[in-house]
Amino acid sequence: MARRPWSFKEDRRLMELAKSSTSLEEAAKLLGRSPDAIKRMALRLGLSLKSKGTKKG
Repeated sequence: MARRPWSFKEDRRLMELAKSSTSLEEAAKLLGRSPDAIKRMALRLGLSLKSKGTKKG
């Protein structure tokens, strides 16, 4: 499956979602990307997204 390049707008949206503590799965759904793609881009942008299975203490 070919990867679709990320737009600047999508980068910004991912940053906003990470700031608002959106889960990895929810961010994937909202951006129409796979959780793996979200994880890779978050890593590149230095963001931290939690999976639904992990809750903050």
